[in-house]
This record gives sequence, C-alpha cells and structure tokens, in this order.
Amino acid sequence: MDQSVLFDIDGTLVDSTEAVTTSWHTVAARYGVDADAILRVCHGRRDEDVVPEFFPPEVVASVLRETADLQLSYADLVRPIPGATAALTTITDDRWAVVTSGSRPLMTARMRGAGLRTPAIFVAAEDVRHGKPDPEGYLLAARQLGVAASSCVVVEDSPAGVAAGKAAGAVVVALTTTHAPEELAHADAVVDDLRELDRVITSLPA
Repeated sequence: MDQSVLFDIDGTLVDSTEAVTTSWHTVAARYGVDADAILRVCHGRRDEDVVPEFFPPEVVASVLRETADLQLSYADLVRPIPGATAALTTITDDRWAVVTSGSRPLMTARMRGAGLRTPAIFVAAEDVRHGKPDPEGYLLAARQLGVAASSCVVVEDSPAGVAAGKAAGAVVVALTTTHAPEELAHADAVVDDLRELDRVITSLPA
C-alpha cells in the first residue's frame, strides 16, 4: 500500500464482541440498566460519551472505572479479524496508525491478545477531547504521521467511525463486521472481508 492507513481497532482489526458484550451486561445488571440498549449504540464510541446517556450522573465515574476494569480483564477473549495480520504485514511502520475510541491500556491489551503488532502512532480515547464521529482523532493521527488526512485511507466498521473519517477528509473503507452495509453507505467503499483491503485501496481514486 502506498497511502498512509488509519485503522480503527474494535471490529476492524480485533473481534472483541464477547469481551464487550460480557462487560456491559455485567455492569448494566448491577445498576438496573438495559445492556442491550447500550450495545445498540456504543460501538465505535468512547465509554465517556456513552455512559452518561444511560446512567445517572452520580454513578458515571464508578461505571466508567468498573467497565474499564472488566474489559481489561477480558482482553484474552479477543481474536484478530480475518485478514488483519496479513493487512498489517504489508504496511511499513511510518505509514499506519490506529485511532480508537477505547483507552490505550485496553486497546494495547486487545491488540496483543489478538497477536497483532502495534503501531508507533496510537491515538486513543484519552488523547482527544471529542470522540467519534468527531474527526479529531483521525486529524491527530495524520498530523503525527506527518501527512494530510486527505491523503490517508481510514478503515472503519461503525457509522460513527465512518463519519469521523469522512469529516477528516480521508478516503474511508468500511468493513461489515459489526454493521449492515446500508449503515455504512457514507463510506467510499464497503467490503465484507479485510482481505479485500489492498485491492480496494488500489482501485480507489488517488
């Protein structure tokens, strides 16, 4: 790949469905909250942005700590998305970054748990003031790589992530691991398998 590539992690490089689902059901049950309602909207977004929508203000800080601890303890439940290992082997260290809505400790643990290499440029939830769909994370990653966001390819799996990549001015390739193709229609290309990434990037307009 010639372009710089900015990857999301959950649902894009790593399948953390079991860890995320188990964690939210555990925490939600403690507070009498509907876990399925959380799971319908949480993907691709920071916990800091999701938790206040479902929990009263006085418990938000506690819920964030509990959720972070649980998800970290389940880091070994993740596995790589098919094609992730191969995709990362085709990119040199100076041409890729990750931009995630999760914390750096959690996402590093998930990448390692899935047996994936981690990049030098790693933009996590704590590095931005505004989470996806805001473009701040992708703009920051491009800046740290020393390139314009408009010259990058963003690889995402959620509507919030696609919106963030498009708002940053990047070309966006969406992967249908967690959402239906019609929910990702604003992406420049939609693929069912990460193993199609190199072919799709090559076919996109420069």
